Amino acid sequence: MASTERERELWGGETRKAVENFPVSGRPIPYPVARWLGRIKAASARVNGELGLLDAEKAERIAAAADRIAAGELDDQFPIDVFQTGSGTSSNMNANEVIATLAGDDVHANDDVNMGQSSNDVFPSAVHLAALDELTNDLLPALDGLAGALEAKAREFADVVKSGRTHLMDAVPVTLGQEFGGYAAQVRQGIERVRTALPRVGQIPLGGTAVGTGLNTHPEFAARVRARLSEETGLEVRPPADPFEAQAARDALVEASGALKVGAVSLTKIANDLRWLGSGPRAGLAEIMLPELQKGSSIMPGKVNPVIPEVVTQVAAQVIGNDAAITVGGMQGHFELNVFVPLLARNLLESVELLSSSARLLDEKCVQGIEANRDNAERYAELTLSAATALNPYIGYDKASEIVKEAASSGRPLREVARDAGVEEETLDKALDYRAMTRPHG
Repeated sequence: MASTERERELWGGETRKAVENFPVSGRPIPYPVARWLGRIKAASARVNGELGLLDAEKAERIAAAADRIAAGELDDQFPIDVFQTGSGTSSNMNANEVIATLAGDDVHANDDVNMGQSSNDVFPSAVHLAALDELTNDLLPALDGLAGALEAKAREFADVVKSGRTHLMDAVPVTLGQEFGGYAAQVRQGIERVRTALPRVGQIPLGGTAVGTGLNTHPEFAARVRARLSEETGLEVRPPADPFEAQAARDALVEASGALKVGAVSLTKIANDLRWLGSGPRAGLAEIMLPELQKGSSIMPGKVNPVIPEVVTQVAAQVIGNDAAITVGGMQGHFELNVFVPLLARNLLESVELLSSSARLLDEKCVQGIEANRDNAERYAELTLSAATALNPYIGYDKASEIVKEAASSGRPLREVARDAGVEEETLDKALDYRAMTRPHG
């Protein structure tokens, strides 16, 4: 932005009133929403010019000013608090006024910049497309990178045998690679959940104007704008399944948030497991070594903490909280309009940003640097008394239970107790093959 523009307010009276009316959080609408308002305004102006509804030269001036918003040059010209009128009317007017100021004195914020539009269809369209953009181009690549890192570790640790754990208690042997493969699959499933929601997030109400009927809009306007936006961004911008559903309900945003919540739950499980597996280094499990990033204590020398998994679990808690607010916001579709759209935008886009950032951190600063403590892992595999489960087909559950109880009370090795109980050495060799236990079907 030119220095003279930085020093002045490009907005007008309606924006000024909204700034005065909504001193709530001190946070404006998310920048991606403001930028998508610019994209929609630019495409709308060019389409209205093509349709002969706007003078071609004026249309291009409007579009050029809106392009600058879309490019992020004018983020500081959107000062209205995100907690504002529930339709986003104030921010739509904010965009109209900034564009009109830049486009020239003969450009009217409502008659020209807002031609064929209403806050009721433009603002939710901007929110949907901002979400579609950030989910597609930020979150999905971040999750894909994390899944790839976990899959690489699954291959690296494929032969590291260890004790399985259920109820936090010793269970039959598994490999560290199998655990990491499970984590990778969780993330891959999360990616698919997000992808499944994208087609509905891409359905926008543009063209419905005030209530969904399309009053004051050229019949070709919405389809042409959608086509232009799709061509410019590579995103699939879709027509609504029904104009009244698209105007009154924000179910697709609730669905997307639900997918993010599941992703947060998955990342919590993965991050907590990494904390447990790396606990110690001497008085914990210490089956893996996490990268050492910083000092972990201001008083205990040499202490290192699992800081990245801790960040991830905090982010997950925030995303789950955001989803609760989004769920409530999605309920507020009264007759022909949902009136919680700014809240939905704030929380959904924050969740996308937080999950994207934390997934990249977990990938690059944690998972990629994890090393296996093979000695500890294999020692636990040999210590787990649940390995006696493999004797069940040979000696039965009851006799195997007696062997486990004796081994537990005496502290003697499982194999030694089983041998004394009369189990043949050949059977012990076959049944107590820890690596074979982890792949009973080959």
